This record gives sequence, structure tokens and C-alpha cells, in this order.
Amino acid sequence: MAKKTDGLAKSDRKRWQVPVGGKGFTLKDCDPGAKPFSSGDKETDKSRVSELANEIDALQDVFWADRRFKLLVLLQGTDTAGKDGTIRAVFKETSPLGVRAVGWKAPTEVERSYDFLWRIHAQMPHAGEFMIHNRSHYEDVLVPVVEQWIDGSTTEQRYRQINDFERMLTETGTVILKFMLHISEDEQRQRLQERVDDPTKHWKFSMGDLDTRKQWPRYQKAYDNLLRATSTEWAPWVVVPADSKTHRNLMIATLVRDKLKALQLRYPPDNPQLKGLIVK
Repeated sequence: MAKKTDGLAKSDRKRWQVPVGGKGFTLKDCDPGAKPFSSGDKETDKSRVSELANEIDALQDVFWADRRFKLLVLLQGTDTAGKDGTIRAVFKETSPLGVRAVGWKAPTEVERSYDFLWRIHAQMPHAGEFMIHNRSHYEDVLVPVVEQWIDGSTTEQRYRQINDFERMLTETGTVILKFMLHISEDEQRQRLQERVDDPTKHWKFSMGDLDTRKQWPRYQKAYDNLLRATSTEWAPWVVVPADSKTHRNLMIATLVRDKLKALQLRYPPDNPQLKGLIVK
């Protein structure tokens, strides 16, 4: 009999969470091909993802009515890591009235004239809402670092500003879940090749993806540094082994469901004015 994914020991789950302060952490110790949340059977795992998507939808209904919290889900990862696929699989049953997704691109000239978090703050969830960020403000401590557009001092400053920003959000009711979708270099190669070989996926491919891929070691180092610097008590990072798309979806769906259940959501109190009311 396949093991229940929900029964994964807390110690095993903790293994994929970047420790606060990041001491001793490196992505090299995280196997992108691991499947810690898997039952061992792909079809069982796919069915479980669908079940979890329905659970998340039911919890979102109470979340919306409760209005004590806001949920921000950050999906960060290299090209082809599966950010779009995660959104489709995990939130496919959730009412569009209660969830929004934003895909972040390079900042415009106007956005660059403000501080780097200005455009991000404008896209935060409101009370009762789920907000999903496909990429995030962490791009501002990845691309500029790898391309050497900012120096080490500015990078450290941005780490501090991000931590303060996220602390402010959590202190005002925002629950933050940060997932780093971790794939191997060879898996990325295969997924990029699929986009080249399939005409229906050409729109997903950019020649710039190949230039970025050439800098794989530098991006991995930048990820190491940002994960260590910005995994905090109020907004820790979780590394998600993502070479398996099914496992990626299963792990994230499980963790989102678990966080929502831990909030002890509740519907508002009964309205006394409705007691005995007969609708005619």
C-alpha cells in the first residue's frame, strides 16, 4: 500500500525549509530529483493533488469569509522550473473571485524610477484574498547580481529591505509562503528542448533563455545567497524538489493546505437579525 503523503514526518518536512539565517545551507545539498512527499505511485500522487486542490478551494471559501488574513504565495525558480504549471495544478479549483496571480517581468522605465519594492507593494493581497506571484521581488537580487548591475553593498541592503518589507506584511495579517522550485541543469535542458521541438510551445521560448542558461553556476550561487539571507522566522523559504512536476505540485499543494488549516479559519458570527427570518 502506498504511504500517505500527509503523514510525512515534521522532521522530514523541516529538511526542505531553509534555516533562519541560512547557516550551513546550500542548494547542492538539496536533490532536485527527490520526492519526499510522494506516495511512490505517480497516478496516486496526481489524484492526491486534485483532492488537495479541492481542499484548498473549500478552505479559501472560509478564508474569504473570515477576512482576518491575506495569503501571499511566492513561486521563484529558474526558467522552466514550473511556476505556471504549479498555479494551474494547485489552484485550479479555487474561485477566481478569491485568488489573483501576477507574473513579474523586468521593471519598466517608470517602475525603475521608484524604489525596487514600489511596484511589488502595489500587488499585495487584500483581506480574504489569495495572491500568487510568478517570480517576485527576489528577481531584484538575482538578475542584477548575476549581471553585476549592483554591487555587494547594494545587494546586502536589498536583502535587509526585503526582510523588513515581509515583516511589515506579516505583522499586518499577510501569511507568506515562499517556494523555491529547484530543478537540475539537465532537467532544464530537456524542458527547453521540448519548447524548441514543439511549435505550440515556441511562444514560451526566448533566445535569451540560452544566454541565461550559460550562467547557471552564477545563478545557483545567487540563489544560495538570497535564500540564506532572506529565510526568516516570519517568512521562511522552502526548497521544492521540482524535477518531477507531479511531486512539485503535490508538495506545494500539501504545504498550502496545511498552512490554511493551521490558521484555524472560521466563518463570521451568526447575524442575530436573521434569527427566525422567513424569506417570502
